[in-house]
Amino acid sequence: SFGLLFDIDGVLVRGRTLIPEAKQCFRNLVDRDGKYKVPVVFVTNAGNCMRQNKAEHLSHLLEVEVSPDQVVLSHSPLRMFTQFHKMRVLVSGQGPIVEVAHNLGFQDVVTIDMLREAYALLDVVDHARRPKDGIPSTKGLPPIDAVILFGEPIRWETNLQLIVDVLHTNGRPGDAWSTMRYPHIPVLACNMDLLWMAEAKNPRFGHGMFLVCLESLYKKATGYDLKYEALIGKPSVVTYNYAELLVSQQAERLGWTTPVKRLYAIGDNPMSDIYGANLYNHYLQASQRTKAQMKAEGGAGGGCSSILVCTGVYSRDQQEVPSQHAVGERRVFHGHRDFRFDPGLTQPSFVVEDVKEAVELVFQQEGWP
Repeated sequence: SFGLLFDIDGVLVRGRTLIPEAKQCFRNLVDRDGKYKVPVVFVTNAGNCMRQNKAEHLSHLLEVEVSPDQVVLSHSPLRMFTQFHKMRVLVSGQGPIVEVAHNLGFQDVVTIDMLREAYALLDVVDHARRPKDGIPSTKGLPPIDAVILFGEPIRWETNLQLIVDVLHTNGRPGDAWSTMRYPHIPVLACNMDLLWMAEAKNPRFGHGMFLVCLESLYKKATGYDLKYEALIGKPSVVTYNYAELLVSQQAERLGWTTPVKRLYAIGDNPMSDIYGANLYNHYLQASQRTKAQMKAEGGAGGGCSSILVCTGVYSRDQQEVPSQHAVGERRVFHGHRDFRFDPGLTQPSFVVEDVKEAVELVFQQEGWP
């Protein structure tokens, strides 16, 4: 009656390098026929690829079969945001973001490059990319209805400039800026990770850092706060809710008759994985108190436990988790602006060395051999 949620970066891999304990761990999670003994879902804030590609990559690395239905990318819950699917959306990020957007259900997609080509005078930070021969004619585009931020882009200055232009002109970047156009058109952001762990000794900037820049620039330029229609990816409740749905569906396919009552979320980032799992646990407990029928209907009534591994953003060398260490008398908060800083939510249920130890701990907790 339990399921496992695995983060990927810092838990199973560091950049392109597999963490050795991960392969052994997954050998223990499948039987001789390669069938999973327990529902497993991979929940990552990566979003620059398709679920199918991520599943194939994991299958190759772990040497067990991983299906797309076992993968939750930062943008996966956007499938449920059907009210935006017929809008003309501007997308920011890298990789096959147009294909990703169409796959999620969005029908009318505009990229930053398309916008830049239509309005050639907007992107002028890089002198080498400025128009060379006089002032080019503006082709223009139909108005943008919403902005979707999939992940960190490559040219931050171009993306920041053009997104602010779109927000400041109600989706018509060829028009003059107007502070009267507030609140701005809807913004949906995926992946709030400020930092993530690759092969380098220290964490690298994530999409959360790009969001900090965008929020700061918009506030400085307009005097208003940037507003989000939705923040998706860990640590948001909607992402864990979606992951729990996939765990339940997988349990049915495995032939389990007992409803999934407990989730174990394994991650390396206190501000993303641990905060998110604990926040979702609070949500489940509140739902359990207010909805007595939840237990009868199934759902993770027993809650969601968080397990922190030391192979990524967090390491045992640190006295405290990196999201709340003290600098003088101040606390450094690595979470998103719109999430309140609650030190208790960054404290894991368990701390273990690596993912193999994490799964062994879960089996011990559940009384499995």
